[in-house]
Amino acid sequence: MADRGYDVDWLETLKARNEIVSTISKYIKLDKKGRNWWGRCPFHHEKTPSFSVNELEQYYHCFGCGESGDVISFVEKFESVDFMDAVKILADNAGMEIPSFHGDKEIEERKKRRDITLRLLYDAKEHYKENLLKPTAKIAQDYIKMRGLTNRELKDFELGYSQNWNEMIDYLLKKGYSIEDMKQAGIAEEKNGRAYDVFGERLIFPIINIHGDCIGFTARILVKSDFAKYKNSPNTCVFDKSNVVYAINLVKKLKQEQSVDSIIIVEGQMDVVAMHKAGFRNAVACMGTALTPFHAKQLKRLADNVFVCFDGDAAGQKATKRSLDILQEAGLNTKVVSLPENLDPDEIIKKYGVDRLKKEIENALPITDYRLKVCEEKYNLNIASEKQNYIKEAINIIGTIEFESEKEPYLEIIKKKTNVPIDVLRRDSKLAGVPREEKNEEKVLTFREDGNIKAVKFVLAALLHKKPYAKLSAVIEEGLTSPDLKKLYSVLKKSIQENKEFHITTLFDMFDVDSSQTLKDLINFDFSKDKVDEEKYYAECLWQIKEQTLKTRQQELANLYKEEKDLTKRREIAEKLNDVLKELKKKKVEE
Repeated sequence: MADRGYDVDWLETLKARNEIVSTISKYIKLDKKGRNWWGRCPFHHEKTPSFSVNELEQYYHCFGCGESGDVISFVEKFESVDFMDAVKILADNAGMEIPSFHGDKEIEERKKRRDITLRLLYDAKEHYKENLLKPTAKIAQDYIKMRGLTNRELKDFELGYSQNWNEMIDYLLKKGYSIEDMKQAGIAEEKNGRAYDVFGERLIFPIINIHGDCIGFTARILVKSDFAKYKNSPNTCVFDKSNVVYAINLVKKLKQEQSVDSIIIVEGQMDVVAMHKAGFRNAVACMGTALTPFHAKQLKRLADNVFVCFDGDAAGQKATKRSLDILQEAGLNTKVVSLPENLDPDEIIKKYGVDRLKKEIENALPITDYRLKVCEEKYNLNIASEKQNYIKEAINIIGTIEFESEKEPYLEIIKKKTNVPIDVLRRDSKLAGVPREEKNEEKVLTFREDGNIKAVKFVLAALLHKKPYAKLSAVIEEGLTSPDLKKLYSVLKKSIQENKEFHITTLFDMFDVDSSQTLKDLINFDFSKDKVDEEKYYAECLWQIKEQTLKTRQQELANLYKEEKDLTKRREIAEKLNDVLKELKKKKVEE
C-alpha cells in the first residue's frame, strides 16, 4: 500500500476542491461524449482522442498509451513535478493549507532541501537585481545601454549583477544560509578554504521555470577574459539544464493574457531578450544544450506550433537538424526559419530591422521542405552520380510521410529537379522509410490470463464499479492471495456494509497504482469486452474462485494424508477430504 505522506481524508478534500474535469480542462480541451469527457492525450502524440476522464469517479485513462490516474497524478505528469509539488499546486488553487508531511524520511529530506534551495535562489535573485541599480554596477549598466535594453526587458527578465566574488556570499550568510546551502544551490564554490560567488562580476540572467520559481542563473562576463563568456548554474536538486526552457515563464504569462498560437525557439538568452524587445514575446531558448524531449514536452503545453530559429552558421544548422525529430515526435507542428549570412536573430534585427526578421519567420519552411532544401544544397545536380545520391536521399526524406497524397507534391519537386519520371519516383518512395521486420520473440509472446485471475478481476471490478448484481461474498475473501487485492476487497466491503460512498479516485491515495497493472486493469475494466450476461457471468466467476480454493484445499489435505502415520488422524483428514469433494461436485456457491 502506498503511503503518500498526507491523511487520506485530506487528500480526498483536496481532490474534491480540484474537480478533475475542470482542472484538466485548464491544460487540454475536453468534450463530453456519453458519460465521460474525451480529449487528445497530453502524454503521447495522437490525432484521434483516446484520453477519457470519468467525471463521476474522478479519474482519467488513456486508451492509447495506458496512462491512468487521479487529478494529483495528472498534475504530476503534465507539470513534470513530484507528488509533493503537485499537491502544493492544487492546494494553492483551492486555497487550502497543506498539513505536515508524515511520509518517507528520504522524501521529506529532499523536500526540505528543495525548499531551502528555492528560497535561497529567490533571495539571491532579488539581491542581484538590487545590485544592478547601484553605482558600482556601471559596467553592467553601460552594457545594457549598449544593447538598447529598456526597463521593460529589465523587469521581464529580472536582470541583475554580481558586484564581486564575495558580496553575495556575505549577504546570504547574513540571511541565515550556510555555505553548504549556497554550494547545493550552485551559487558558491570553495577555494583555499574560502567560499566565493561563482557568478562574480557578471551580468545575471535568472532562470525562471514554468511555475515562476527561480531555479538557477546564467551569467555573462562583461570584460575581456580567458573565462567563458557565459556561465550556467550546475545541476542541482531544482535545476537540470536538459529540462529548462529559458523564458518559458514569460510565454506562459503571455498565454494567460492572450492566445499563443506558436513559439519561436532561438539559441541563446540574449537572442531571447532581443526578440522580446522587438515584439516577439513568444521567443524562448534551451539552456546551452541540444533540444531534448523534455524541452519539447514543455513547449507542447503552451502551443501546438513552433518555429526553429537557430543561428545561420554551421553549428546552428546542425542543432536545427537534431531538433526536428524530437519536436515532431512531441506532436508539434514545426517550421524552420533559415537565417541568411550566418547571422543570429539579434544580428538580423540590428542589421536589417524587425520587419526583415518577421519576413524570414513568415517564409519558414515545414520540416519536409526544409530537409529537401538542405539535401539539394549538398549535391551538384549537373553531375550524374551526385544527382543519383540526391534522389536517394530525397526519396528517403519523403518516404517517412504517412499518407501517399501528401507525398505527391514533393515527388513533383524531385521530378522537376532531376527529370526522373514520376512513376519511377512514386514506386521508389513506397519502398523508402519502410523498416525491415525484425524477429523478436518477446514481441510474439502474448500474456495469457489465468482463468482464476480473470474471474477475480471480473468480480472485484464489478464491486468497484458498483454493478447492481455484485454482492459481497466470503468466497472472494478466501480466494484472494495478493495483499493489495485483499486490502481492496476489505475497503470495498467496509464501504458497502457501512453504506458509504466510495469513489475510484480514492484508490490512487491508498495504492501505488502506477506500479500495479492489476489495479489499473480493475480501474479501467471494460465490461463490454466479453459480451456476456454479466449477472450470470458474475455467479460463474464466484464459483470458479470457490472451485480454485477448494482444489487448493484438496491438494493440501491429500499431502497431509500421505504424510500422516496415525490412523485416527488419517481418518479425520479423509473425512475433510470427502467434504471438499462433495462441495466440488455441487458446483454451487453457498453463503
